[in-house]
Amino acid sequence: MRTLAITQNITLDGRVEMLGDWFDPTDQTPDLLAEVHRQDAACDAVLLGRRTFEDFRGYWPEQTDDATGITDQLNAVTKYVVSSSVADPRWRNSVVLSGDPIAEVAALKERPGGDIVVTGSITLCHALIAAGLVDEFRLFVYPAVQGRGRGLFPEGHEIPRLELLGSLAFSNGVVGTRHRPR
Repeated sequence: MRTLAITQNITLDGRVEMLGDWFDPTDQTPDLLAEVHRQDAACDAVLLGRRTFEDFRGYWPEQTDDATGITDQLNAVTKYVVSSSVADPRWRNSVVLSGDPIAEVAALKERPGGDIVVTGSITLCHALIAAGLVDEFRLFVYPAVQGRGRGLFPEGHEIPRLELLGSLAFSNGVVGTRHRPR
């Protein structure tokens, strides 16, 4: 079975909704980018909610001088967009999942392939977490407090214990952690 990993940039106070300027995808340190690329090497699918997909589609394919390599990676992998309103994704290697998202993602996990990574897509993440489909949480914790905005976990949802799989500190003060539910 494929690993479904939620990979998020998150503030110290647990916010993933970007309402401030604490995160810039094009301004990353070499050591952090090396870890991102290490994780990307195991990933052959990105799963996105409609709003995040549209944000990504409007930004990443337009980056012609992307020194991070993120554009190339996103263009190469299969992108699954969970949406009942997107008919034509208009981004190569994109597939619309228009049925029940939980059933569709469960079926994706059963297919052969590499890691499936979800990023952004807060509403979708909440649904996947509540359904117990997430195998790993990969968090890049930024040394910032936003004080408002949506968090990664649905309100009232508990996961009593998570197993730490690894952690790294980066030169820009970001700490990367990997956890899986026990």
